[in-house]
Amino acid sequence: MYRYFIYFSYDGAAYHGWQIQPNAITVQQVMEEALAKLMRVPVPLVGAGRTDAGVNASCMVAHADFPNEIDVQQLIYKLNKILPPDIAVSNIRRVKDDAHARFDAVSRRYNYRVITAKNPFARRYACRVMPGVDFDLMNRAAEILYEYTDFTSFSKLHTDVKTNNCKVTFAQWRQTGENEWLFEIEADRFLRNMVRAIVGTLLLVGRGKMTLDGFRAVIENKARGEAGDSAMGEALFLVGVEYPESLFL
Repeated sequence: MYRYFIYFSYDGAAYHGWQIQPNAITVQQVMEEALAKLMRVPVPLVGAGRTDAGVNASCMVAHADFPNEIDVQQLIYKLNKILPPDIAVSNIRRVKDDAHARFDAVSRRYNYRVITAKNPFARRYACRVMPGVDFDLMNRAAEILYEYTDFTSFSKLHTDVKTNNCKVTFAQWRQTGENEWLFEIEADRFLRNMVRAIVGTLLLVGRGKMTLDGFRAVIENKARGEAGDSAMGEALFLVGVEYPESLFL
């Protein structure tokens, strides 16, 4: 068998996340069906992680095993021809036989988009918040994330992970337009719902409904109920997954 990493993007609006579910259409299901149609055998995919319903990805990675070496450019062309318009394959790279899209990833990066004024052209991919949110204060709160590794407070309840520890290496709000802001966060791994929960809690800080000490207490108390509501998924984008170069052939 020959293992490859497949790099692709998708608009998550029509899907119930990445991972296959029994009674809902997902990105993984659509891509596996496309691969099976082309290869005439099942080709299971293992993704770099999960994304929730509605969440988008400008760079997602999954690995797949093929019985023979493949013509990479030809497969990219054929996949993009039969995949729906909201999923696009950008690259396929041969990797070592034991390379793993999820467990070998050394970092992942997400972006969350916020607008502070009504914008009909951004409504599908940005969360609208009322003017007056203090982004400088939210950046001070975001810096607190560097001090901790246990993010139970920002995890979806009753998940099947062995640990809620993550190492956040970057977390910052920056203005990208007159009424547009972007939250960028990078970590070695993320828990289910983690970024949306962090954003929802930071917005409480920015609205003056939670202090910096309160934000710290949320993390230390390890109770999801003390954090803010999850921000809308449509404004969240997985934008990067990094691997050691030694995996690639």
